[in-house]
Amino acid sequence: MERRWVVVLPLLVVMGSAVPLLTACPYSSIFSFGDSLADTGNLYFSSQQPSSFHCFIPPYGQTYFHQPSARCSDGRLIIDFIAESLGLPLVKPYLGIKNGELEDWSVEEGVNFAVIGATALDVSFFEEEKGIHDLPTNYSLRVQLNWFKEFLSTLCNSSTSCQKVLGNSLFLVGEIGGNDFNYPLFIRKSIAEELIDLGARTLMVPGNLPLGCNAVYLTMYETTDKSQYDPAGCLKWLNEFAEFYNQELQHEILRLREFHPHANIIYADYYNAALPFYHNPTKFGFRGLKICCGMGGRYNYNASAACGNPGVVACDDPSQYSGWDGVHLTEAAYRLIADGLINGPYSLPQFSTSCFMNATFGYFNSYNVSSF
Repeated sequence: MERRWVVVLPLLVVMGSAVPLLTACPYSSIFSFGDSLADTGNLYFSSQQPSSFHCFIPPYGQTYFHQPSARCSDGRLIIDFIAESLGLPLVKPYLGIKNGELEDWSVEEGVNFAVIGATALDVSFFEEEKGIHDLPTNYSLRVQLNWFKEFLSTLCNSSTSCQKVLGNSLFLVGEIGGNDFNYPLFIRKSIAEELIDLGARTLMVPGNLPLGCNAVYLTMYETTDKSQYDPAGCLKWLNEFAEFYNQELQHEILRLREFHPHANIIYADYYNAALPFYHNPTKFGFRGLKICCGMGGRYNYNASAACGNPGVVACDDPSQYSGWDGVHLTEAAYRLIADGLINGPYSLPQFSTSCFMNATFGYFNSYNVSSF
């Protein structure tokens, strides 16, 4: 298969990052599961790579990597900023390691199993139960977990060494479910429990972003009924749906904590970490809900003229936009979310103190957020 444009770089930690280094937690590596919000190259190295996929061509990657890096953004993702904050290398994709195309990987670095377009449920569910046969990938959360199980023998060769490797690692489980929104809660809980049974001790489980502020949905469900929008211009019903999902997810996390008191399970509140820069964009140097890379329409988004298509150009300064391509965010937005998780109040328990065993924690509710 011919590959152009993309270079997946074996990057080390960039000192001087805007997300400060954490010194409280001795995490030795990161293992990540999820979709395009976290994929650092698995779909690119996959045999199921779509014939034309825009994330692998310019202008993707222009801000930080200065070339496409197999990430669906102009630069780094939340997982990249978390790795930098922990003083760890950027997490390499499993399929690149397995295929031997990333030869400089070491066990201490961890592995990223996330895949662009991944669903929480297996493809068979959509084909047999829903009659849907055109899903872009076949890499569900269950497939990613099986990859991890297969890879364990490479990571460690005894129960003692596995306990050491996994117990000292941070596991990012999601965000996933945006691709099959109605059904992911049970699957995510099941995957988290299996990881804990295998030896994981610290898991970060993200909620969903404010979908009603996303250009693809704002364009798809655009209406003249002004009552459908909040003061920021986001669709209220979609954000309420995301909030409901996040509340249910937190409820499941509380149950997991009860059954696994030895594990530290962190809820990452992507929703409230992002909401301030949607509600008050100028405070963060953003221009509102228009995206950086697109063409036409109220939000600079058009599905038939998507970012990466011929003739579609990116804005001059992506740091002035929170939205990148209508579906994914810019590095600037991901940096703010990551900083809110790492140094701010948007992880429960707080990430900076998450080396301690979890106690009984409450819920995040966007209506209590007063920072914007």
